[in-house]
Amino acid sequence: MELEFSHFVYALFTILIIVTMAFRKGVVLPTLLGTFLVAWAYKGSVISGFTAIFNANLVAAKELFNIFLIITFMVALLHALKDLGADRRMIEPIQKFMTNAHIAFLILIAVTYVISLFFWPTPAVPLICALLVPAAVRSGLPLIVAAVTIALAGQGMALSSDYIIQVAPELSAKAAGIDTGLLADRSLVLSVITGLTALGLVYFFSRKSFRAPHDSLNDKEIQAMQGLEESHRKTKSHNLTIWSKVFAILVPLSMVAVIITMISSKLTSGRMGSFEGGDGAAFIGGVAVILLLLASIAFGKHKSLDYIGEHITEGFVFAFKAMGPVIPIAGFFFLGSEDFSGSILSLGEETAPAFLFDIVNASQDFLPESTILAAFSILIIGIITGLDGSGFSGLPLTGSLSGALATSGADPATLAAIGQMGSIWTGGGTIIAWSSLIAIAGFCGISVMKLVRKAFIPVMLGLFLSTLIALFIW
Repeated sequence: MELEFSHFVYALFTILIIVTMAFRKGVVLPTLLGTFLVAWAYKGSVISGFTAIFNANLVAAKELFNIFLIITFMVALLHALKDLGADRRMIEPIQKFMTNAHIAFLILIAVTYVISLFFWPTPAVPLICALLVPAAVRSGLPLIVAAVTIALAGQGMALSSDYIIQVAPELSAKAAGIDTGLLADRSLVLSVITGLTALGLVYFFSRKSFRAPHDSLNDKEIQAMQGLEESHRKTKSHNLTIWSKVFAILVPLSMVAVIITMISSKLTSGRMGSFEGGDGAAFIGGVAVILLLLASIAFGKHKSLDYIGEHITEGFVFAFKAMGPVIPIAGFFFLGSEDFSGSILSLGEETAPAFLFDIVNASQDFLPESTILAAFSILIIGIITGLDGSGFSGLPLTGSLSGALATSGADPATLAAIGQMGSIWTGGGTIIAWSSLIAIAGFCGISVMKLVRKAFIPVMLGLFLSTLIALFIW
């Protein structure tokens, strides 16, 4: 096909965005400017450029607002559990099982992974670092290994699949124009392969540094976290009553029931239907709201009307801080898809352009049709987009490119899952120092650069292996 001037403008800004990400700078400005200039070039009207900026953000906000809601409700629930002290009660029994460094390593992986699947790793990190890391260090696990384990299990393995809340799969799937459930399933497989590979390598390289439970070095490392532990004791709530025990049991049981229901819905065609994509997020979001309601009543009784509003506000603040910059970025890449460009450009019944797809299709004759090349190209692009420190901002790009590259014979769901791995494992907080990895380093009282050096090679090898396996099985 013949490309128009607006296609070249879109291609120019796509390259500019990737380069900007590679230099670890924010990409909101170029995406907004790019949306304006592409619309102006396509319609030949500067007024259309102004309206397109607003429409692109509005379309992206409409498409992604369900993501903001689920984040809001899950974070609000976590705050309500903190009021009761139930968050600590859910974790404290696990400390008793950390009898040596090897068991502590496995427990940290399991607990971090499960909690991060339901609450996201960033809100979960303070809880895990405050309660489980000191116990793990006392059992002989080096502090640096404990910190890396939390990063890889939570901000790597759990967040890269995001299988329960499904923010990441939905971002990727919408941009690629594919089914969210299929992408979520493949992302789960690749995240586990990458995570187990990286964690296995960390264990193999670090096992000789594991110490006995009563080693004197354990106490020295715990002193580095002493400020954290004191802060934790100071915030100990006086409301550790029967309700904290009730919700410490009720919430995990509810989440287990959610998992069982969602898994069974995939295996059967029962009357409840299948919980995938938006339906899965709505299901867990609804459960979280009911638990939030009950926890607020238990804590505040007649003041619960105020408490629940405060917690939801806190949840929204967290959601917009975490996901706000994604909206203009998604708006630009939605402009590259014919599914959304019509609304953004106010075309009505006119045929909508597909800038990104047209560009890729026009370049097919100049590119080698290799599935392997396409897969590793998407992985590299995902890693580059993750360099801005936000694992989610690059998903509209990797998703759009995956959908466009499907014409070369590559499976778009597989490519999008690979791109999602590269973006989130990088920007989500495992191998760059300016990501949320800083939070783990701060809570553990160690250098973030030490964490990066410890995790870099295992993560890169894990991503390489999972990409190869993806090409083999799909």
